Amino acid sequence: MATSLLFQGLAARIWSPVVAAAALGVVPDLSELRWRWAPGEAIMLGLAEVRGWRVENVGEAVEIVHPMVVDGLLRPLREAMLGLVKLADGLVWGNAASALAGSLNVGTADPGRVAIVRELLAREPLAEAGSFGPRGYVRNNCCLYYRVPGGGMCGDCGLAR
Repeated sequence: MATSLLFQGLAARIWSPVVAAAALGVVPDLSELRWRWAPGEAIMLGLAEVRGWRVENVGEAVEIVHPMVVDGLLRPLREAMLGLVKLADGLVWGNAASALAGSLNVGTADPGRVAIVRELLAREPLAEAGSFGPRGYVRNNCCLYYRVPGGGMCGDCGLAR
């Protein structure tokens, strides 16, 4: 369960700034993203050099963001975690989708961000993870957060329907 929440937290820290920047017309290049951790410290993410691509529309942004984040960062993170613990694919990609949908809750409402997030959520492996409804994004699977003592239900809980 801790690994699941770690994956979701890291995914959120990747998705939010990338989606926000893409909505402004620039997709940051995360191919050289560095991860640093020390006992008792938060995992630090950083870039030695800031580079990226100018994009003109949602389609262009998504064509760069999806493979860069899903295939270049989240799949390798998933593989590394699978070397330590068992994680169901539905749980992992549900967490990634939840983190992506959660990026819409950061900052002011922006139609560009909404369009990018919806387009990314329509692509595999995120496509079947959940959907938007009257309460916002709702997962189709469970993140298991309710099992954390005092955790309760997550904000996009599919069990609370």
